[in-house]
Amino acid sequence: MGSGMSGQAPSHAPDAAAIEAMARDALARIPEPFATHLADVVLIVEEFADDETLDAMGIEDPFDLTGLYHGRPVGEKSLFDSGGLPDRIHLYRRPILDEWCDTGVPLQTLVTHIVVHEVGHHFGLSDDDMHALEDAAG
Repeated sequence: MGSGMSGQAPSHAPDAAAIEAMARDALARIPEPFATHLADVVLIVEEFADDETLDAMGIEDPFDLTGLYHGRPVGEKSLFDSGGLPDRIHLYRRPILDEWCDTGVPLQTLVTHIVVHEVGHHFGLSDDDMHALEDAAG
């Protein structure tokens, strides 16, 4: 027989690799036309945003930033642009876990929400567009 632990949340906080896996899962479910643009995106999971990033965004509390999309606007990309860095999605583990504890939503749902919103902001989507995308990726 099992030890009666089934169905309970893990007692340890998910590590960066676990969050990255959830984010990759969310990215993989984002439909076209975005999927093509996201094929080369790099996922980076860090504990917190650095001071430079927080300052640039006018954020004082590092817990206020759960994710960030670094990349050039879609219209500026060129096929001949081989020297450019790939776009990056930064996810910040501690603020994500903080929000997870505060909201009680499943962590995969929360990570999907953050990824979709970062992608959405980058592509200039409206909130309605993002909700539709989140439903598709959920």
